[in-house]
Order: sequence, then C-alpha cells, then structure tokens
Amino acid sequence: MSKSPNLVWLRSFESAARHMNFTAAAAELGITQTALSLHVRSLEAQLGCPLFTRAARNLTLTEVGQAYAFSVRRALGDIALSTTSLFGASEAQHLTIRIPISSATLWLARRLPDFTQSHPGISIRLASNIWADSAGRENVDVEIRFGRGDWPDVTSHRLTHERIVPIAAAGTPPLSHDDLQTRPAVQILGLQDLWQRYLAAFDIPQDATQSQFAVDTTIAAVDIVAAGGGYAVILERFAETAIAIGRDIAIVGQPLPIEQAHYVTRPSATSTNNTAAQLFTSWLEQIAK
Repeated sequence: MSKSPNLVWLRSFESAARHMNFTAAAAELGITQTALSLHVRSLEAQLGCPLFTRAARNLTLTEVGQAYAFSVRRALGDIALSTTSLFGASEAQHLTIRIPISSATLWLARRLPDFTQSHPGISIRLASNIWADSAGRENVDVEIRFGRGDWPDVTSHRLTHERIVPIAAAGTPPLSHDDLQTRPAVQILGLQDLWQRYLAAFDIPQDATQSQFAVDTTIAAVDIVAAGGGYAVILERFAETAIAIGRDIAIVGQPLPIEQAHYVTRPSATSTNNTAAQLFTSWLEQIAK
C-alpha cells in the first residue's frame, strides 16, 4: 500500500465497527448512510480485504476487521489525546460513567486510577446502580451493563468474555457435586440463572439445593459467603478481585463459560463525538479480558 488510509474513511469505519450499524454510525458523524458506506468500501478496496461481513439485517466484523477496529480506535484516541496535551482542551473534560454496583466494586473502580494517571485532564464521576432498568435519567457519557447485549434502547459493544465459579469461605476445600447439592447456597437476585446454570452443567438437581439467603448484589453475597453463610456462584473476575482485596473466600470449583458479558452501551440516538468517552472506551477494551 503506497500511502496511509484516508482519515475520514478510518473515522467512518471506527464508528461503524462500534455501532455495527451503518445508519447509526452515519447519524453519529453527521453524514449520510450512503457516504459512510462509500467510505468503508473505499477503505476495504485500498486495504485489499473485507472488514465487514454483510448480510440482510446483520453486520459483523471479519477477524481482520476486529483487529483493525481496535488499532484504529486506539490510534484515533491517541491523536485526540496528543491534540489535547499539546494545544489544550477548550474546556475541562468530565466523564460520567454508569455501571452496576458490583461491577464497579469488584472490577472497575480499583482500575480507574490507571486511567486517570494516563489521562490527567479527565475527571471521573462514577454512578452505580443495581438494576439496568432502574438507572436514573441523568446524562452519562459511558454506560457499562452486564447481560447478553440485546437491550432494545441502546447500541452495545462487547467488552468481556465471562466465566462463573462457586465460592465458599476461605480454607474450604473444593466442593464435590454432593456438596453443591446439599450445602446452603446464597442466591443473587437477578442472577439466579448463573447459579442454576452452574448446577445444570453438572446435572445437579436444583430443587435439592438449600437457599438460605437471597441478596441483590454480588458484594453482599461475597460477604455472606466469607462469614460462613454457604456458597455462591459468581463471575470468576469478581471472585479473583475479592480474593485480591482480602475477602475471606476461595474458589472451590472449576470455571464454567457463560454467554453473558459486560458491554459498553450508549443510547441509540446519542452522538458519541466525545473525546473523553472515546479514550475511556478504548482503555476499557485494553483492560477487559
């Protein structure tokens, strides 16, 4: 390739890769869908390979497209950061992030200082909620949700691949299937399907398991388990963080992959021409595993 790709084409591709929808991407950039499609096809022609797989009502990134989208998003974020660093921001940058409270406490919050050290000009406001549909009406720049990514009111971009594990009080040996069937269980309201799925994966009858506690956050479940109140099934990343910060729990069974994941979302009709939000989303993709 004799020259670097057109920057306008790259911006169109990056937006389309985030939205997985040419119409939404075009609306974000303030251009027509036809123009955005032309930009992406021109970029593909210059690169000599397809970046998207196009089907009726379905747009997906090719493997090359996925890798390139990450690189382009990071490069555009670096350009924005360099511009701000050298020439200054026109106004203070404030970033409001909404995230489930357990995800904030057991994953994101302890990593936020790494982001602000790299981007000292951005201040963070973290707004936590328990249920996605109970979130307030305040404006947010970035929202992180846990689920299957099929919310009707937002566009979503998958960040993580998750596994679930059983946990018990520290010092508990690995639980046998009989233990899982008979020991008291702590259920997390709204996430009972994780608990049920883990049991079903090992053909453990669910009606035989005793449930002494039902709580509305993983944080509460971890504390009850640490105090000897039974076992719970939670995200492996939450369990690892809880152990790292000194909670008296142990992982007592093998991990099980699940379909649910953390997604970064935005209202379908909202523009994301927000440098701080773009930088934060790029950073999230780097730390999420």
